[in-house]
Amino acid sequence: MSEGAAKKEERRKFQAIKGTRDLLPPETALWNRVEQTAHAIFSTFGFGEIRVPIFEPTELFARSIGQDTDVVSKEMYSFADGDETSVSLRPEATASVCRAYIEHGMQSLAQPVKLYYMGPMFRRERPQKGRYRQFYQIGAEVLGGSDAPAIDAEVIEMVMTFFDRLELQGVQLDINSIGCRECRPKYVELLRAELLKVKEKLGADSQRRIETNPLRVLDSKLESEQSIIAKLPHIADHLCEDCATHYAAVKHQLEMRGVIYRENWRLVRGLDYYMRTTFEITAQGLGSQNAVCGGGRYDGLVELLGGPPTKGIGFAIGEDRLILSLQESGKVPAPKGRDVYIAWMGEKARATAIRAAKHLRKAGFSVELPPVEQRFGKALGQADKLGARFALILGDNEVSEGLWTLKTLADGSQTKFTEADLLEHLRKSV
Repeated sequence: MSEGAAKKEERRKFQAIKGTRDLLPPETALWNRVEQTAHAIFSTFGFGEIRVPIFEPTELFARSIGQDTDVVSKEMYSFADGDETSVSLRPEATASVCRAYIEHGMQSLAQPVKLYYMGPMFRRERPQKGRYRQFYQIGAEVLGGSDAPAIDAEVIEMVMTFFDRLELQGVQLDINSIGCRECRPKYVELLRAELLKVKEKLGADSQRRIETNPLRVLDSKLESEQSIIAKLPHIADHLCEDCATHYAAVKHQLEMRGVIYRENWRLVRGLDYYMRTTFEITAQGLGSQNAVCGGGRYDGLVELLGGPPTKGIGFAIGEDRLILSLQESGKVPAPKGRDVYIAWMGEKARATAIRAAKHLRKAGFSVELPPVEQRFGKALGQADKLGARFALILGDNEVSEGLWTLKTLADGSQTKFTEADLLEHLRKSV
């Protein structure tokens, strides 16, 4: 490499990796509000937070998500650890929560165990609107206990309460039942037989799925296939008696809770451990890919991962998509400026300014304390740029008199206060 090329390489600007991005203020204020709301709402339903590792053994996800799925075969970030063990950045968190439930013997706790999580996930897929390679999820799982329909309904009620508190617009809840190990295989074979009759009219992906996973054909978004799919048999018409009773009870429980839903017979899950209740929530402002939350019952997953037979149900919210929907509907907190900007001049005032900042911050106010002395005109200009509501003016006169000048920047009015009276005035004003 030539010397010029080497210098050019040194000067190269680093940028975030494709499919990742920086979250900056003031946008992060909205992220914090969403996450704080999740903490508040979920705790009222008796859920506790769990924090699981960013990476896990690759086999955990291969077994839970499925070796043949696109997520495992194409999208996971996997690498060899120092001992040549294959580990992967987590593409989702349900498997990790189930692994933790088994590892820590949580089946010995009072059942069911109700857990929630939030944090980054990783999938190497094509970035698009609201979809990134490092993305964020908020989710919850209920493990153990029974498969009582009231549990399913309460989980759905909780996430709908969360969206309601955030004032998310255009929320639509779709539900379905996908049966159990007894009735779903019979439906899958019936679906396969019906699909084989129209195979030549289907696209290549759907033709392949007839053999590998016929349920996935119902997910097709190809316009040419919609009229064909509309005539296929509905799984709700082929549930066993127990599953039909369970599904009817879930709907009744939702109605008792005032949760509005729509039945969607095409809402399915392709993996064997999913059963009975499945649901999806969409929101406005996200285009055709408008799902913001997906969930369902997975009574076989803990057992699949080596644990005891355990009932389970949960959901995952795409936080990036949730944030995008809130932004597009205008539900964004106004940028918050400083409460107080301290404009000080003189060495005597410096010590007083430091003390004032300390006391005001202790009282919960956001305070900007310039590190060096400024002319008052410049200081007030800086306070305005930072969106401060008040400027506390401290000069030699203020320090000597023990009366501090507070300037309201919106209207330019000024009032003198003692230190104690200032604090009381700000508490009433901010």
